[in-house]
Amino acid sequence: MTDKDQGKVEIKIGNLSFSAEGSQTWLAEQLEKIIGAAANISSVSAGAGQSSEPNAVSASGPTPTADSLSSYLKAKGGDSKQVIRFLATANWLRRRGTKELSASTVAKALTEHHQKKLANPADCLNKNVAKGYCEKTGSTFFITSEGLSSLGEAQ
Repeated sequence: MTDKDQGKVEIKIGNLSFSAEGSQTWLAEQLEKIIGAAANISSVSAGAGQSSEPNAVSASGPTPTADSLSSYLKAKGGDSKQVIRFLATANWLRRRGTKELSASTVAKALTEHHQKKLANPADCLNKNVAKGYCEKTGSTFFITSEGLSSLGEAQ
């Protein structure tokens, strides 16, 4: 076996991590198993997460979520009010690991996931800032603990 046939893979999905070196064929087989296991863990967690706090955010940081943006918005009441849709979309992005939140990032996510667009994303951000749900940091913003509470998220 030559060095060309060898490979290395590292993957982390939520709390599940996998690292290995070996032949490309063997690595591909192992990667398929890991992805299958992650899907099973995700579906079991989603089934167990039907409580009052589905996919709650842990104290150590955002937890990846398998929810689609559409179902997340519906669960958070963002399908009817633009300001809530903005905040819920921003939180959905944050939970998926987006570090730099901006009004345009939120608007782009809604468009990419075929959701109702916002008439004025910057105004939605300003209204969330006025409520104390978000704080601006230069050209970006973050969701405050009050904002997370309003969405029913644990801090």
